[in-house]
Amino acid sequence: MKKVLVIGSTVVDIIIRLNVLPTTGVDINLRWQKMSLGGCAFNVSQAIAYFDVPYVLFSPIGTGIYADYVAKELAKINVPRAELNPEEPNGCCYCLVEDDGERSFICEHGAEYRYKKEWFDELNPDDFDCAYICGLEMEEETGDVVIDFLRKTGIPVYFAPGPRINEIDRHKMNRIFALNPILHVNKTEALSFTGTNTLREAGEELMKLTNNTVVITDGEKGSCCLSYKDRIWYEVPGFKAEVVDTIGAGDSHIGTFIAQRQLGKDIAESLTEANRIASLIVQSEGARLNK
Repeated sequence: MKKVLVIGSTVVDIIIRLNVLPTTGVDINLRWQKMSLGGCAFNVSQAIAYFDVPYVLFSPIGTGIYADYVAKELAKINVPRAELNPEEPNGCCYCLVEDDGERSFICEHGAEYRYKKEWFDELNPDDFDCAYICGLEMEEETGDVVIDFLRKTGIPVYFAPGPRINEIDRHKMNRIFALNPILHVNKTEALSFTGTNTLREAGEELMKLTNNTVVITDGEKGSCCLSYKDRIWYEVPGFKAEVVDTIGAGDSHIGTFIAQRQLGKDIAESLTEANRIASLIVQSEGARLNK
């Protein structure tokens, strides 16, 4: 088995727990706050690592207090990562978590989201079975550097555009779709991007754009998938969960799905395990499970 190339950010999540999101002009007290490692790519890599599937985290770490925290915490858990260390400060992500577990993000993008062409020149494409990319990095100006590398090498791609799916420049999105990625979106993203009314319709429209398999998550209801190979529509129920927070649920879902496919599991089995891991993530604080 070759490695999974996980391209994207590792950030400091500043998790702020409060009863409800504030409105303009109010003065409220938070319940508690803490710092934790996060970022879509890091979260995905940890779901992959949970199943002992080999991977490389291709995630820049710049300078400043947030970069120092990231470097220190990654060293503690021995994450296999490329040494990408630009002389620019890292940003952070404020994760506002309400009593029902729903989260809202306020992000400061720094060096952790931006890529340089010469970094990719050091990679051997033959080392990798597939790659993961996220919409947040693609939206940056340097997103084209990542796309160029993937187009040149032909490494199979998993793409999770996330909540920024409707904000990414359409020309850039078309370049990503031309990579024929396996697409991973949630219900809101799928319906809003396609303008359809059902998940099956959304899956059909998205498949027309990517010519590959489409995975759509639907919260506690589970997930579904339209397989490109045989056009089978899968619907796999979720697992009951007492939600603490939803940080990293989608990341853990796609990370687990990738890991299961790498291990040779079929789509139904992969979706079931991805649903299970996502249900465990929402029942814990933060975005990572410990073995």
